[in-house]
Amino acid sequence: MKLFLVAGEASGDRLGAALMEGLKTLAPGVAFAGVGGPLMQAQGLQSLFPMDELSVMGIAEILPKYRKLRRRLHQTAEAVLADPPDALITIDSPDFCLRVARLVRARRPEQRTIHYVAPSVWAWRPGRAAKMAEVIDHVLALLPFEPPLMQAVGMSCDFVGHPVVAEPRATAAEAQAFRETHGIGKAPLILVLPGSRRGEVGRLGPVFGAALGLVVAARPEARVVLPTVAHVAGAVRAMAAAWPGAPVVVETADDKRAAFAAADVALAASGTVSLELAANAVPMVIGYNFNRLTWEIIKRRALIDTVTLVNLVSDTRVVPEFLGPACRAEAIAPALLRMMAAGPERAAELDAMAVTMQRLGAGGEAPGLRAARSVLGALGHRA
Repeated sequence: MKLFLVAGEASGDRLGAALMEGLKTLAPGVAFAGVGGPLMQAQGLQSLFPMDELSVMGIAEILPKYRKLRRRLHQTAEAVLADPPDALITIDSPDFCLRVARLVRARRPEQRTIHYVAPSVWAWRPGRAAKMAEVIDHVLALLPFEPPLMQAVGMSCDFVGHPVVAEPRATAAEAQAFRETHGIGKAPLILVLPGSRRGEVGRLGPVFGAALGLVVAARPEARVVLPTVAHVAGAVRAMAAAWPGAPVVVETADDKRAAFAAADVALAASGTVSLELAANAVPMVIGYNFNRLTWEIIKRRALIDTVTLVNLVSDTRVVPEFLGPACRAEAIAPALLRMMAAGPERAAELDAMAVTMQRLGAGGEAPGLRAARSVLGALGHRA
């Protein structure tokens, strides 16, 4: 069996890697091709080109890179058509991935297609599901309330759980060793996560740094740790050099896991990182800002009053978030200070995070294996 996978950003790379691992367990001999990052490559994928070329978010941010993205789009579709797989599996990044599927289907209508991560039609642009159904046969959903929304427009869909519930976490001993190695001791540890895209780091870094200045002024013993990824590590290090809290930047998987386990609180960009923090029971404050044009468009089309997945899955609004014009240091800092205290706001977040993990499949079969089983079932293969 041959499968062509396409992921466009770090979160998709994690999903794709877990899926590949599950497929190799259930269908030994499966072959992979496509586009992916380091985790998918570690599972045996030879990426057509560096995945981080696709890690662009926002309308205004995409425009300067349009021509290059268009070339990569056609290159990917041609690779599928040159050696047709049993299924084209696109993973998140719908602006790129679904265009690949459309190009392929236009020239090979019989091509089976699967998309991993249902579009968030419950959040904005509900018509996306019907449009996606024109080129996608089957969907792997991360959230338990999504399958009916996909099935309503003609696609089959399985809830496969969120891989965050099965990701390895550091032990208490590893967390303590991390603190000792970096001279943190018993000081309050603030995780800072300004995103995995260069644009995010550039926009959020100055705001997060200013917020930390206010927090450390009130809690001078606090220390700061920034887990990051290789392609933005240089920018993060340069940015954090002038920050308070003696920042420590970590890149390796082991160090990042230990940092999450050791943290007392986090200041993070909006995204799937909120679920990683929830899995490690780290109370958080969320901040995010778009280019002004992108923000105005999203604000007008949004169907929900929160973007934080912990708030959505737990059906609460206990995670403070500061979005668009509200993403300001003087607003973020007090919320972060309150979350550092052992009070009702922190306790409410911890409860919501526990509910979130349970609803996303914690304690059940690994989501990567569930996703693999769903793929094989959709293709009529017996595991």
